[in-house]
Amino acid sequence: MGLNGCCGIIKYLVILVNLAFWLIGFGIVLLAIWMLTDPTFLISMTQNENNYFIGLYILLVVGGLMLSVAFLGCCGAFKESQCMLFSFFSCLLIVLVAEIAAGAWAYHNSAKLDSYVRSAVKEAVQDEYSVVATRTTTMDSIQKYFHCCGAEGPNDWQSSVYNNADRSSIINIAISKLNVAYKVPESCCVEGLSAAQCNDARNTGLITSIIRADIYNDGCMEKLVNEIKKNIKLVYIIGAGVIGVEVLALIFALFLCCAIRRNNNYKN
Repeated sequence: MGLNGCCGIIKYLVILVNLAFWLIGFGIVLLAIWMLTDPTFLISMTQNENNYFIGLYILLVVGGLMLSVAFLGCCGAFKESQCMLFSFFSCLLIVLVAEIAAGAWAYHNSAKLDSYVRSAVKEAVQDEYSVVATRTTTMDSIQKYFHCCGAEGPNDWQSSVYNNADRSSIINIAISKLNVAYKVPESCCVEGLSAAQCNDARNTGLITSIIRADIYNDGCMEKLVNEIKKNIKLVYIIGAGVIGVEVLALIFALFLCCAIRRNNNYKN
């Protein structure tokens, strides 16, 4: 103990930056837990269900690691321990490199996101709704939130498992498309309809190419793609901010280590 002047300021800057870093890690952990317990997140439609949960567990581990690293940095700065600060510097550098690599990979593959989201929504409507519980919940949430129905429109439900339980062959799919009357999920009903009106609207039997005032006529695919693209820009901005905080923490920790070494040499 005994850093004064500029070195003392750097010491408390390290503690301050690590407190911010700790809050970021805590936020990541809370977000991962929330997304694990709530299947309605829009990003769940950008990948298959297994990859989605694997990604969330990785996010949870990253958040926990950030909490641990931030705690190590705060303790090292407060106790003026070169060993703890060097350990903090090394761990944070590894985290920073991993984050930059992940960000570069995500940016490089962002062009594939559009087509993947479109195919994922189409598959959810055609094959997974009423079969996979999480996909059913997510699709209902999307239709209610965006005021849409189906992938490209209500007609997508015509040849879906929801209307035709047997989609085991191309022949069956072709036959199902000959049925001009079909029903849609409750989440396709326009906002403001009573339960009875909605039930009548969705079960009466929609007719292909006929526009209904009580059922959403826009498809969800384009709306979801645009929303995810907009959110990704926000993610990039937040990610850049987090990396900036980490770089500051690295610089301050390095300066503090040098200051502690000089102070110890001076005492000796």
